[in-house]
Amino acid sequence: MTQLSPRQSSRSPSSRSNRRAQVVWMQRLGFGLAIGAIVGFSLAPILWQVLTSVKTTADIAAIPNVYLPRQFTAEHYLEIFRRQPFFNYMLNSFLVASLSTLLCLAIGTPAAYALARLRLPGESALLAGVLIVTLFPYILLFLGLLELVRMFGLANHYLALIVPYTAINLPLTILVMRSFFQQLPRDLEDSAKVDGYNTLQMLWQILLPLTLPALVTTGILAFIAAWNEFIFALTFITRESMKTIPVAVAQLSGTAVFEIPYGALAAATVVGTLPLVVLVLLFQRRIVQGLTAGAVKG
Repeated sequence: MTQLSPRQSSRSPSSRSNRRAQVVWMQRLGFGLAIGAIVGFSLAPILWQVLTSVKTTADIAAIPNVYLPRQFTAEHYLEIFRRQPFFNYMLNSFLVASLSTLLCLAIGTPAAYALARLRLPGESALLAGVLIVTLFPYILLFLGLLELVRMFGLANHYLALIVPYTAINLPLTILVMRSFFQQLPRDLEDSAKVDGYNTLQMLWQILLPLTLPALVTTGILAFIAAWNEFIFALTFITRESMKTIPVAVAQLSGTAVFEIPYGALAAATVVGTLPLVVLVLLFQRRIVQGLTAGAVKG
């Protein structure tokens, strides 16, 4: 029998497995550090706003910067509600965003089903038009919408925001819901027709429950877009009691001339963003299902 040399013995299966384990551990460590760096970079502005909202005015104005509050305070949160009817602004945003989202789903879902199941003349042109509208910068529609608002007397009316928000988010709703309807088997519809369901009953009682993740995902995207919109809300609504959250935050002013209330702005930003965070957390499972549905076929 031949004796193994020291070099050959060092390359035994146990040493190779240990080296492979070390490589895997280093890869996992590097991957974790990369993810941590990306998450930290993405969440840093949010964390800075939250910390600024609970700092005292002296800490905010201090030079050099005070990163961690030396003393926590809730004065800025109380200030935004004392200075302006901030809760009323939140209700305005919720009303406008909710109604426009419901209209998007109510109009876009049947339209998506028709495009997914019916053989319509000029279907390719219709889909191309919907896609073009989705990609079109809505800010370019501003002057035309302004003239329409003046013509129909919709200034300082919630419809001046609900109708444009619905029109802007409707193409995305149609495209997303159409892709989900295409993934559903036609056997379900054939069975429902045999059981005596008409088209509306089949859509409401059978197909919509199956597409609930898509409805939740699309609805939340439309809600967030309507909640955060600023230009239309700033121009079409000038009455103080009807302003929305983005406009109210942008128009916060200090108690003195040329004063920038950084603490109040940070607190208003946190309060205005918190409903969206709660909404996403409540429906996060449905959102993940909606985003991943159809990724695997069969």
